[in-house]
Amino acid sequence: MIIGIAVVVLAAEVTLVWDQLAKAFHSLYAAKWLWVLAAVGAALASMHSFAQIQRTLLKSAGVEVKQWRSEAAFYAGNALSTTMPGGPVLSATFIYRQQRIWGASPVVASWQLVMSGVLQAVGLALLGLGGAFLLGATKNPLSLIFTLGGFIALLLLAQAVASRPDLIDGIGVKVLSWVNSLRGKPADTGVDTWREHLQQLESVSLSRRDLTVAFSWSLFNWIADVACLAFAAYAAGGKPSLAGLTVAYAAARAVGTIPLMPGGLLVVEAVLVPGLVSSGMTLASAISAMLIYRLISWIFIAAIGWVVFFFVFRTEKDIDPDAPIADAADPSGPATDAEPKHDP
Repeated sequence: MIIGIAVVVLAAEVTLVWDQLAKAFHSLYAAKWLWVLAAVGAALASMHSFAQIQRTLLKSAGVEVKQWRSEAAFYAGNALSTTMPGGPVLSATFIYRQQRIWGASPVVASWQLVMSGVLQAVGLALLGLGGAFLLGATKNPLSLIFTLGGFIALLLLAQAVASRPDLIDGIGVKVLSWVNSLRGKPADTGVDTWREHLQQLESVSLSRRDLTVAFSWSLFNWIADVACLAFAAYAAGGKPSLAGLTVAYAAARAVGTIPLMPGGLLVVEAVLVPGLVSSGMTLASAISAMLIYRLISWIFIAAIGWVVFFFVFRTEKDIDPDAPIADAADPSGPATDAEPKHDP
């Protein structure tokens, strides 16, 4: 029913803007290919930053990962996330499993995924706020100040918990005691497991410097992706305002996280094109820029990810990251890859 309605609406929209679509497809043939190559470079730089975030966070937990290995995992994970139904869940599971193979404990691997997600969300929000501010959203500057202050406080809290997990030991014990009282169980039920998890988290030593480096790479990821969109707009012959393009990008990325279609198909396009038009582009050039951007940042990058997945990770399906250490040390089995990777 929902798919049928979406098809009808899409068909009506295509009919209404058919002449603009024809102009957009025609403009693809006249695209400025130097800008297209620049957009490809920006998309690759954005993917590189994902690996750097992961390596920085894992290194703070004592897990060393080679650069190529981390980047390969993110290319493959991105392909799963953006092309498969339920992709984000598949991608998170895949990345978690890779981190376990590299030697991260279950708690550290989960912590890295959560921390990386928080850094990404904060970076995108900061980028959107910056674009809105440049557009003239200064009527209520206190809201911007409080929002940014909240982000900074969140990052500092995360850093404090990672560096001193004992700070939340008492809170966890009290929460468990309250939950156990509701369930009619002894107050200390689950306390040993809770402290075992905290003990694993103590291997993390996330300093302010490491947090700053990780967040810088997170912000660079979004900036590189915005640059990819800007270069696509220039390739299509458009001249959008930087602030308007940034806000359009942030809005499209935000709605793209809604898991309706793989890769945010139709949803991202529906938000991105009007945003580009409001930034100063014509409808035809905005559609052309959107097509170039999506072909590079989605299709091209996902294609690389599937190639990497097939050649690098296809043979790792039988590796058990939770196998006993004795098995991992057995030279006769494939579990030797379960040992943590070390940079030369």
